[in-house]
Amino acid sequence: MKVCFVFQRSFTPVAHKIAKELKKRGVAQSFCGYVYLRPSFAFLRRQTDIPYSSLLLDEDIAKESTSVTIDWPYVRELETQYGIPNLWPYLAVDRIIRYGQHLREYPHNTPMYSYEDMVRLLQTSAQHIIAFLEQEKPGVVFMPVVSSLGNMLLFHIAKKKGIRVLVGAETRMEGGYCLSEDYSSFTFAEQRFRELLAGASSPKSDAARSYITDYRKRPHTYHYVMESYKRSGSRAAAFAWLAPMRLMRSVSWNLRYIVSYAREGSHDYSDRPALGFLIDTFRRKFRLVRGFNDLYDRYDPREEFAYFPLHLEPEMSLLLLAPRWTDQLNVIKQVAESLPLSFRLYVKEHPAMVGFRTRAYYRELKKIPNVRLIHPNHDSHAIIQDARLIATITGTVGWEAALLGKPVITFGNVYYNALPTVQKCERIDDLALLVKEQLETEPDDRALTSFVAALFEHSEHLRLHELWEKGVEPEAEKAAIEGFCGLFERYVRG
Repeated sequence: MKVCFVFQRSFTPVAHKIAKELKKRGVAQSFCGYVYLRPSFAFLRRQTDIPYSSLLLDEDIAKESTSVTIDWPYVRELETQYGIPNLWPYLAVDRIIRYGQHLREYPHNTPMYSYEDMVRLLQTSAQHIIAFLEQEKPGVVFMPVVSSLGNMLLFHIAKKKGIRVLVGAETRMEGGYCLSEDYSSFTFAEQRFRELLAGASSPKSDAARSYITDYRKRPHTYHYVMESYKRSGSRAAAFAWLAPMRLMRSVSWNLRYIVSYAREGSHDYSDRPALGFLIDTFRRKFRLVRGFNDLYDRYDPREEFAYFPLHLEPEMSLLLLAPRWTDQLNVIKQVAESLPLSFRLYVKEHPAMVGFRTRAYYRELKKIPNVRLIHPNHDSHAIIQDARLIATITGTVGWEAALLGKPVITFGNVYYNALPTVQKCERIDDLALLVKEQLETEPDDRALTSFVAALFEHSEHLRLHELWEKGVEPEAEKAAIEGFCGLFERYVRG
C-alpha cells in the first residue's frame, strides 16, 4: 500500500514519524505527499528515513499559477467533475487566498488576489493534483485538516477517483482523536452510534456514563491551550506587554523579522509581509491597552437567557463547516430576534480573540436590544449551566452543552449534530420555531451515553494536536505516534 500524507505546516515532522512507524509495522510500503511550506519540503527532501516517491509543494503551484493562461473550457469541465456543486467552495475555504488573512491579522479581509488570479490558482492546483494522483495511485490519503484550496481539492478529487481518504479530528474530549471519511462528521463513530441506538451493546457504555457524570460534576475545557487564555481579558494582562523587558523583546523580535524578510527577497504566497505583521501586532496591542471593560454588561443568572459564544476567526469551523454563516453579527441578530420576548441573548468573546475585534464590532453587537456582552473571562461552563438554550455555529460550546444536558442549536456541519438534543438550523425562516421546539426539549441521557460510547470505541487518547503544536515529552510522543498508527491500521486493513 502507498499512503499519501498532507504535510500541513507544523504537522510535517509528526507525519514523517508516523510514516516511519507505519513502514516499520508493514502497514504501508511507500509514501508520497502534498506539502505546505518550503522549509517542510526541504526537510522531507533532506531526510533519509523514507524515500518519498513524489512530493508536491503547494507554494510551487502558487508561483506557477501567476504565468498561466485561464483555460475556461477546462475550468467548466472541472466544475462538472468536482464542483460542490460549483468551484467557489474551494476558494472560499482558503483564508489566505480569499481574505488575505494569516498574512494579515483579523479583522483584515481584503483578498490579495484578483478574481482572475484566483481562477488561475484553482486551475493550476487542480491540474497538478489530478496528475499527482494519477501518477502516484495511493491507496489512502491522510490529511490532518481540510482548510485550504489545495487540500480541499485533494480531498474531493481523490474521493471522485475512488481513493480512500481519512481525515483526523479531535473528539473534544481531553486528547481524544479519531479518523473519519468526511471532514464534516465522524463517519465511523456515527455509524456505531446508530447501531447502539438500534439496540446494540457497547463495551464502552460504563466508561461513557462515568465520563458524563464526572464532566457534570467538574466541567472543563478539552484543549490544553485554553488554559493560557484565562486572563486574556484582564486589564493587568493588557498592560503586561508594556513592561520594559517584554517591550524590548517584542521590538527586538519584530526588527529581526523585518530584516530577515527584507534579506530573503523572494517570498512565497503564504509568507507574512513584515510591515503588515508589525502594524497588525501594534494595533492589537493598543486595542488591549484601550480596553473593552466599558462595553461589557452585568451577568445575571436569574434572567432567562440563551447563550451564543463568538467563534475564533478565521478558522475552518466557519469557512469549511459553515460557509453560509460566517457573518457572526448577522447570526447573533437572527438568534436574538428568534427568542421569546422575555429572553436575553448573552454573547461572550472567544478568549483567543480578545484584542483582535475592534470596539466598533462590539458596539454594533450591542445595538441589538436584547443582547448582553459578557466579559470574556467569565466561566463559560457556568454560563452554559445557567442558560436555557445554547446557540453556536459549530463551536465546542455546543458539545459541552450537550454533555451538560442543555438543548443546542447549530448552524454548520459539526459531528455532535447527530444527537437528538441538537438541532441544525438550515433556513433562517425556521429559526424562531426551532428555538421554541428546543426550549421544550428534554435531556436524552441514553442517546448521549451511546454517542460518547461510540466516540470512545472509535478514538484514541493521543494528544496529537498538542504534540505537533508545541511538543510533548518523549514517552508521550512515542505513545501518540504508536496510538495513531494503531488507529490508522484499524481502518485501512478493516
